[in-house]
Amino acid sequence: MLSEAQGLPLAVAVSGANMHDSQAFKPLILGIPAVRSRRGPRRWKPAKIRADKAYYSAEHLRWLRSRNLVARIARPGIESGERLGRHRWKIERSISWLFGYRRLTVRYERKGSHFLAFLGLAATLICYKKLAKIPL
Repeated sequence: MLSEAQGLPLAVAVSGANMHDSQAFKPLILGIPAVRSRRGPRRWKPAKIRADKAYYSAEHLRWLRSRNLVARIARPGIESGERLGRHRWKIERSISWLFGYRRLTVRYERKGSHFLAFLGLAATLICYKKLAKIPL
């Protein structure tokens, strides 16, 4: 799941259980929809990307730099993830909102496309409830 700064889901994806999360990094970044701004042209990309230490690699950093994105990723063994924790709770909260929908806590569907559809519906409901100021 990829979310914006306040925790609204921007992109969701489903991967196999035996895949590392960093393999879904690029498709999630590419799946970000256009951001509508009140003034001026639409922004097509975020300004900064915050991620866990698991996403730190030279390949990902090069890829982000080629797309003019600023990476805020703690380096393993050098920096602590403590500073990232100030921002991480927002994505953790968003994931808990997703799993508040009973159908998503246990995967009942045999096909990944069905599960992805329910995941997209849940993300849409979260966005609607948050923007309409309905308690989650």
